Amino acid sequence: MPIIHQTYYFASGETEGARPAVILIHGAGGSHLFWASEIRHLPGERIYAIDLPSHGKSGGIGRQSIEEYAQAVLAFMDSLKIHKAVLVGHSMGGAIALWLAIHRPSRVLGLGLFATAPRLYVSDDLLSHTANPATFPLAVKFISDYAFGPDTPPRLRELGQQRLGEVRSSVLHGDFLACRAFDETHLLGRVKAPTLILTGGKDKMVPPYTAEPLQNRIKTARRHHLESAGHMLTLEEPQAVADLLKQFLSEIPYQAGAD
Repeated sequence: MPIIHQTYYFASGETEGARPAVILIHGAGGSHLFWASEIRHLPGERIYAIDLPSHGKSGGIGRQSIEEYAQAVLAFMDSLKIHKAVLVGHSMGGAIALWLAIHRPSRVLGLGLFATAPRLYVSDDLLSHTANPATFPLAVKFISDYAFGPDTPPRLRELGQQRLGEVRSSVLHGDFLACRAFDETHLLGRVKAPTLILTGGKDKMVPPYTAEPLQNRIKTARRHHLESAGHMLTLEEPQAVADLLKQFLSEIPYQAGAD
């Protein structure tokens, strides 16, 4: 897969010029692989699943604010000459997408907010464990224990923990600092783009109730609740997420070449 502006990305359906660009933005400590294949290969859609700076196979340095990560996404879009895109984010990636919809609305054609909220809570213990390389494995285990629903196959849980453990502790710490400082609740009324909200009924990291302000204050929002999914709903319920995203994309007004 290609790298542009130090950003590694997985692309599918690039020849689908009649469809809008869809940019998938992963969560804290993740990579494009935290989007299941069913979502990355969404039939008939133009998908770009990126690795944020210093995540996965991307270069650069990790950031410590959502705004800085949002600027990195804009740089990626500019490099590919994508003026407008449907931004779909999971967890921290949802915060990044939401920030752009609020502060750079002309760049956002549609908005997907998956297992995220306008304000993200990060515990003191998690910040402490990620700040110290010696205790970093404890943070990875904690996240793995809480990120997946109780019915998740053990192999999927192990794979998620393994991938999360590949990120540097300083990068994950910066991600959680960015999440902890994020709060756009008071600006949700600015979002005008069509919005899809997905929540998991077994999500312990971003409980479903924290997404209620998104549903209540974004007039263009619709919400779907996946009762059996945990925080990693993009891996736990990939086909359901893919189907809901496909339906959402089919309803976004788009003129070929508009981006």
